[in-house]
Amino acid sequence: MATTELLRRKCSLVETGSHALADAAADMLLTEIPGWKREERTIARSFEFKNYYQAMAFVNAVAFISHQEDHHPDMIVGYNRVQVRYSTHSVNGLSENDFICAAKVSALFS
Repeated sequence: MATTELLRRKCSLVETGSHALADAAADMLLTEIPGWKREERTIARSFEFKNYYQAMAFVNAVAFISHQEDHHPDMIVGYNRVQVRYSTHSVNGLSENDFICAAKVSALFS
């Protein structure tokens, strides 16, 4: 699945008790979102900005994407840095939704 396909997709409901992506599938999707790293049951990326205002504008834009997709990351915000971390709590791991949102956040940054 190419990044452009991830950008066209919408997140879908992932029922509690569903299975997380297999490691091989997660690793394959990770190749489609440069800059993101897999950390156990999450994917994460740090974004750097010139100042606090730009960092906060980015946070608000990520919040808008999250609202549209109904899939929300954890974010750590500093003066000029934002770390975004995705996982799917209902599967206690990664789902395709995490990669869809990560691709959209990356596109927002570029």
